[in-house]
Amino acid sequence: MSAIEIRNVAFSYRAGKEILRIPSFHVQRGERVFLFGESGSGKTTLLGLTAGVLHGHFGELRVLDLDLGKMSNRRRDAFRGAHIGYIFQLFNLISYLNVIDNITLPCRFSSERRRRLGGADLTKAAGKIASQLGVEAFLNEEVTRLSVGQQQRVAAARALLGNPELVIADEPTSALDYDQRERFIQLLFERCHEAGSTLIFVSHDRTLAPLFDRIVSLGAINEAGGES
Repeated sequence: MSAIEIRNVAFSYRAGKEILRIPSFHVQRGERVFLFGESGSGKTTLLGLTAGVLHGHFGELRVLDLDLGKMSNRRRDAFRGAHIGYIFQLFNLISYLNVIDNITLPCRFSSERRRRLGGADLTKAAGKIASQLGVEAFLNEEVTRLSVGQQQRVAAARALLGNPELVIADEPTSALDYDQRERFIQLLFERCHEAGSTLIFVSHDRTLAPLFDRIVSLGAINEAGGES
């Protein structure tokens, strides 16, 4: 079964200049895919389309058997909160919330995401994953007081909590040192394996590519050439 099915999807930020044109791209459920491409090739744009943050201009984009193109903005937001763990390139943490509240936010909005914790206490579950990522000492700190690397790990904890069916990671190790990166990759794979989650992982670090089930060059599937 497919987790992601893209057929003839195109996207542009301004008229007459396509960023992406993807004739066909499929990801199987449970697959771990490493996606790479040159800066400006449209990697983040493709992730945004897949998560329903952006809306393609035509074509078909199905995620977890649902057609995102037929959803309203509100429904896509609810779908993303319930089923997708998104590690944003710029983290997108809520500055006025502390670390623990940032981590638990998706599960507080989505009862389905909370249900997948299997009855575990939400705060304890968040504390456990924070500990696995080495940020347990900062749970009551404002996220703005953390280093960039610590913020990145908080963003990862938020994305993984609640066992989302699809995990989308946009340069999730860019601010981590070698030891932190190895710890993070191990945890990411373990969590995805335990939950049966599909993983789409974007990185410029090609040394990580052999760890994945499949390696995909965006340039090979993007007919538009990309810009963002």
